[in-house]
Amino acid sequence: MTNEELNTEFREAVFFMNSYTKPLPADLLLKLYAYFKIANKNYNNPGSKTPLINAFKANALIQAQSINAEEAMRKYINLVNKEIKKV
Repeated sequence: MTNEELNTEFREAVFFMNSYTKPLPADLLLKLYAYFKIANKNYNNPGSKTPLINAFKANALIQAQSINAEEAMRKYINLVNKEIKKV
C-alpha cells in the first residue's frame, strides 16, 4: 500500500467513525483515540473537562507511544474494519 493509499484509507475510516452513532466499548474508543492522535502527530494533552477521562486518554497514548504515524494509521484502519465494520 502506498503512502497516498494509506492516507486515503485512514481518512475514510475517520469519516466513517465520525458518522458512527452506535455505542462502543470504552477500551476500543481509547485505542482509536490514541491511534488517531499519533497518526496526526498531535501530542497535545487531552482536552476533556473531566480529569478521569483525561487520565484514561493519557494512558491510552502512553500505551501506544512506541508506534509511528503510519503504523497508527494502519492500526486505526484495522480496528475500524475488524471491530466495527466486521469486515
